[in-house]
Amino acid sequence: MSPLQHFGGLWRHPDFLKLWLGQTVSLGGSLVSRVAVPLVAILTLDATPGEVALLRVADLVPGIVIGLFAGVWVDRMRRRPLMIWADLGRAVLLGSMPLAALAGLLRLGQLLLVVFAAGLLTALFEVAYHAYLPTLVTRDELVEGNSKLAASGAAIEVASFGLGGWLVQVLTAPMAVLVDAISFVVSAVCLGAIRTSEPPSPEPRLGQTTWLAIRDGLRLVLHDPMLRALAGAHATLSFSIYVWLAMLLLFLTRGLGLEPVVLGVLFAVGGVSSLVGATFAERVERRLGLGRTLVVTLVVTSAGLLLVPLATGPYVLVVALVGAQQLADGPATIYQIHERSLIQATVPDRSLGRVTASLRVVGWIAMLVGTIVGGLLGEAIGPRATMFAGAMTALQAALWLLWSPVRRLRRMPSAGENVETA
Repeated sequence: MSPLQHFGGLWRHPDFLKLWLGQTVSLGGSLVSRVAVPLVAILTLDATPGEVALLRVADLVPGIVIGLFAGVWVDRMRRRPLMIWADLGRAVLLGSMPLAALAGLLRLGQLLLVVFAAGLLTALFEVAYHAYLPTLVTRDELVEGNSKLAASGAAIEVASFGLGGWLVQVLTAPMAVLVDAISFVVSAVCLGAIRTSEPPSPEPRLGQTTWLAIRDGLRLVLHDPMLRALAGAHATLSFSIYVWLAMLLLFLTRGLGLEPVVLGVLFAVGGVSSLVGATFAERVERRLGLGRTLVVTLVVTSAGLLLVPLATGPYVLVVALVGAQQLADGPATIYQIHERSLIQATVPDRSLGRVTASLRVVGWIAMLVGTIVGGLLGEAIGPRATMFAGAMTALQAALWLLWSPVRRLRRMPSAGENVETA
């Protein structure tokens, strides 16, 4: 008997397991890079605070630049080859950093270029990836598939931040980035091993240029009440969280006096909470209904942000409040799983790339603006007040869902039930 026969559901789907393995390994590498790449700038290249901020911008801007075009390409081309080439391209780009460091040629300009170019490929991959899953599993299996992918991502998150710091300590920051490059090769190999045939891409409508296709995708999001509400909630939450995140490390270290080792433990709590959320996502939805699950988990996620700027008093109480905020990662994961599954289940395949891209671009713009606003507010009113303002703004995100058909959903609608075709 095959070992997979001891498990049910998608654990017995060999091609889903290949996708799951590739994405789990790739995410682990990316989390290592999230620690290592800024440290390349800080430790290896002696970057200034302004240059470190520029590195963050170089990571966010590519999605805004290419996102809408990526949606059109994903709707017009097979998604799996796009994902494979994006993985291999990122492997080459990131692999150039340790090679240049070994040769003594690594400069800040190369680092910025690599981050920007890899960001373009990441944006393309993410749009293709979210549109590809419904072609690999049935729409009834989407919540299970997204839950399993989120669960493995949460589990790997617990270890990867600590692993990233250890690799930087042992190998140096540029060599730690090589781990991420290798992880993209593993992801490409796993994708290449999938045997399920991908449906042919529909031909674009006669006379539909790229710009017209982009416009149609945006129109679909703006005109459909469910997608419009999800986009508004996503933008509000992304903006608010990035205002909050802009001051997080500064406030935790300077304002609350938490040591790096304590931060590592607290962030690991967030990863464990996400894992629990992914594990129970289906059961929560069955108990509350889809619409109520989305509203409740979004409110809890937003309310949790208030705990950090409210943290004061004895050291133990401060650690407890910051740790309690990390527990909100569980509801956040449940929300993300059902939000993603709802979009994948209801948007017709011919439009899914453009709708996904439109929503992602809205999020990327909100993140960039939130980062800028957070920095400006931090200078003007201080880190604690800035984080409190971000948390209060996040609470407004749920209003988008409460004033839309989303709150009345009891189950996952079928494809095209609420969304017209673009």
